[in-house]
Amino acid sequence: MIQKRIAQWALMAVAVPLAAAGARRLSHSLEARRGPTGVSRLLAKGADLLRPQKVKRRRFW
Repeated sequence: MIQKRIAQWALMAVAVPLAAAGARRLSHSLEARRGPTGVSRLLAKGADLLRPQKVKRRRFW
């Protein structure tokens, strides 16, 4: 039971960020070669969905 949870955590901690980075890199390389296309935009949106870039915090005071 615990081993299954550790495996799930490892998958989420390692595989998901790697997949997002790969999609983002592929999107950038496609845009560099052919310009912005639907596929490159879809890859970028998928990467942002998996792992968004750091957002600046707003100060409320």
